[in-house]
Amino acid sequence: MGMSAFSDEQIQRYSRQIILKEVGGKGQRKLLNAQVLVIGAGGLGSPAAVYLAAAGVGTVGIVDFDRVDMSNLHRQILHHTEDVGRLKVESAAETLLRYNPDVTVVRHQEPLTSHNAMSIISPYDVVVNGADNFPTRYLVNDACYLLGKPLVDGCILMFDAQATVFVPGKGCYRCLYPAPPPPGLVPSCAEAGVLGALPGLIGCLQAIETVKLILGIGEPLVSRMLLYDALAADFRQVKLRRDPACPLCGDSPTIRELIDYEEFCGVPIPAALAEH
Repeated sequence: MGMSAFSDEQIQRYSRQIILKEVGGKGQRKLLNAQVLVIGAGGLGSPAAVYLAAAGVGTVGIVDFDRVDMSNLHRQILHHTEDVGRLKVESAAETLLRYNPDVTVVRHQEPLTSHNAMSIISPYDVVVNGADNFPTRYLVNDACYLLGKPLVDGCILMFDAQATVFVPGKGCYRCLYPAPPPPGLVPSCAEAGVLGALPGLIGCLQAIETVKLILGIGEPLVSRMLLYDALAADFRQVKLRRDPACPLCGDSPTIRELIDYEEFCGVPIPAALAEH
């Protein structure tokens, strides 16, 4: 599609991106027509959503039912001091639209559950996972696989981080972690802490991988996991393989629909989920 399809403001806004031969006017139109769902408006979801909106991804969905807390602000750049106490989806939408009014922000102000995950995820082209708990991570993985959606996954804790991309047929989160760790074995960021800039780095990587998937350029982090040790300033990669015995994407799958993920992970059901 020619440059004439864009407004003068769009040509100016996206000019540095459009001049990349891998993007061009055709690629920018793909971005404007794309729909990306970001799970969580937190440490990973914040930078991912900001850069996706700035890049001109036309529709950005945000799933989050939490409110902004002062302890979020050192890493969750969608929110500001005056947003403390506000719903994260509202704060996030306001921030994204200030960056780029071209973008349509869809607010999903509800917990993601086995009952609503398929209907929420279904309209989107790519899912960016910024969830910070195991039930949601397994839920998003299973729903994306069953719906045939690429999943751009990230994880951070303290000074360590990882990122990968799961696409159907090339392995999934269950191939990597067939079962969740026992409750209490892996501390949360609230318990162990996290360096504020670390999720910024991984969230940006997730945004880049998402843009590559939309445009069909480069080599996405499929069948590879990028590991980062911030204290050592060390990046390394490990190869991932689809597990033929995986209960979801293996040769003889036993999981054909979403399950009870709180029970599967052996964690108490949060009050907000118990009400649904």
